[in-house]
Amino acid sequence: MSIYDHIELHQGDITRLEVDAIVNAANSSLLGGGGVDGAIHRGAGPQLLAECRTLGGCPTGEAKATGGYDLPARWVVHTVGPIWKGGHKNEAALLASCYRNSLTRAAELGATTIAFPAISTGVYRYPKEDAANIALTEIVAFLERPSSIAKVYLVCFDAESLEVYRKELASRTDTT
Repeated sequence: MSIYDHIELHQGDITRLEVDAIVNAANSSLLGGGGVDGAIHRGAGPQLLAECRTLGGCPTGEAKATGGYDLPARWVVHTVGPIWKGGHKNEAALLASCYRNSLTRAAELGATTIAFPAISTGVYRYPKEDAANIALTEIVAFLERPSSIAKVYLVCFDAESLEVYRKELASRTDTT
């Protein structure tokens, strides 16, 4: 079995997945926003916002966990991705840190399944191809070490993002 058998691509709404943990591409306040962040807050209900208020925000690249409340997921791992500023402001290292820290938080909770959105590729404008490369690099490196995580879902809201992730995954698994 290949390490890539533990990674699955999915197009759709991350808030509907029945997994142990979903990752929220949050802003640094953790108090809700647009895109996936707003959808997760709406889906989880007001208890999520109440718990997030106790966390004191989150720096870019770090991750904090809360309950999932009204979501099918037991936990939400909040991470703050970098805003793309041309690639010369440590964006790649910060995005890689988002994936590493989110996986670490989920494993600390005992999660076996986790779902990620395409962190920073929406309003934060991170180039999708570069983001997919970083995401898969960090996920594979994490899965190669012992942890509770058995399955990682990469959830893309639109077909264009899904195709980017499909191509990146295929480039790593093509044995011809």
